[in-house]
Amino acid sequence: MTDFDLVIRNGTVATAADTFACDVGVRDGRIAALGEGLAAGGREIDATGMLVLPGGVEGHCHIEQLSSFGVMSADDFHSGSVSAVFGGTTTIIPFAAQQKGESLRRTVEDYHACAGPKAVIDYGYHLIISDPSEQVMGQELPALIRDGFTSFKVYMTYDAMRLDDYQMLEVLAAARREGALVMVHAENHDMIRWLSEKLIDGGNWQPKYHAVSHSRAGEGEAAHRAIQLSRLMDQPMLIVHVSTEQAMDEIRRAQDQGLKIYAETCPQYLFLTAQDLDRDGMDGAMFCCSPPPRDAAAQEAMWRGLANGTFAIFSSDHAPYRFDDSGKLHAGPEPTFKQIANGVPGIELRLPLLFSEGVGKGRIDLNRFVALTATNAAKLYGLHPRKGTIAIGSDADIAIWDPEREVTVSHSMLHDNVGYTPYEGRTVKGWPVTVISRGRVAVMEGELQVAAGSGEFLGRDFPEAARPLGRLEPEMDPARNFGAEILPR
Repeated sequence: MTDFDLVIRNGTVATAADTFACDVGVRDGRIAALGEGLAAGGREIDATGMLVLPGGVEGHCHIEQLSSFGVMSADDFHSGSVSAVFGGTTTIIPFAAQQKGESLRRTVEDYHACAGPKAVIDYGYHLIISDPSEQVMGQELPALIRDGFTSFKVYMTYDAMRLDDYQMLEVLAAARREGALVMVHAENHDMIRWLSEKLIDGGNWQPKYHAVSHSRAGEGEAAHRAIQLSRLMDQPMLIVHVSTEQAMDEIRRAQDQGLKIYAETCPQYLFLTAQDLDRDGMDGAMFCCSPPPRDAAAQEAMWRGLANGTFAIFSSDHAPYRFDDSGKLHAGPEPTFKQIANGVPGIELRLPLLFSEGVGKGRIDLNRFVALTATNAAKLYGLHPRKGTIAIGSDADIAIWDPEREVTVSHSMLHDNVGYTPYEGRTVKGWPVTVISRGRVAVMEGELQVAAGSGEFLGRDFPEAARPLGRLEPEMDPARNFGAEILPR
């Protein structure tokens, strides 16, 4: 008889708070012991010289999702989850995206049918609310939140997806009543629309003008407006894929005022620039995403936000479209920048890129790396402490890293179905060599060892981060007998 199903020996364990040397004992898919000289396991892994980290929690990715153009993403739940786990991620939370006129409940059922037979690691969904009808807001959304879908996303731009400020307030009020975290894509729709029309009318249609049309001012303004809506409603909010210092400053100011405003940034805003969209022919289309990459100064600002805590999480915003007529070029071989499918792949490289350039270059320490890539997302989305940490009782989701391994990135070594990577040729130092999902060795020696359909759906708890502060604006203060009765809790 052995005491454990698996023991990881002689590694250096790191969480968001601590770094220490110990063995990790796993039983029945969970971490059962942390200590020195643990008893024998049915399987043993020697992690001498390695880092033993929580598996990544990827809280922002688009998998098997139909875009607002009607284009299906390149990755389904099999290729997307396989790519994630090879990059050290053991939990994914993609979006169940409602199209206008669709039932939100039916949307979730369709995603279950896609994910269940294919995912190799554990998964949940955020909802995307594009049609806040009376049926959706009054019945479907509250019921789904109670079923464990405790976060959802809204857009302030895109014709097929955007909500106006009134609709945003309705959504924020529903989240406040039911207990959910609201994620916001914050860009000024009319600024983008006006700039795009003027550019294209002037013959400026190439991919590089996508970056011009999505102005920094538009992102900063929308972030400010979203925060004020959140302030009025006393409803926590996460502003996603921040790319500019202007938006980051608005978020930091709100945080300094004690508001529950959270933020994320992504690899494309640390490692790409608008110059990448200005490539020969249509090659710049491969780098078109929204918001777009900016410049070196914006990159440095994003690094500051990661280091000083403005950004709680670092996500990939993996939005994979092939560079052909099934994806990026669905509208023809020379589409205008408005017709190019928006998004870049990155789910497999999210952790290695941040480890190499963040931890390896001294921009962030190892504990902040764990917080940004695993722990904070688990907390924000109602999965902690089951996910996102190495602690007794937590799921045994573990990535064993070789901090010295150097890898030169090429798409041929990756596991997505996109056909290219925007990080081609970049050398990274530090790589997850063994990945464990719920106690199962999922990746070892470059081989996948778990089957399609073996991932489990995760219903999520009401996240503490989503609780209102109880700091209503004066006009909503019940002590003043004004408007608080419109915000029951």
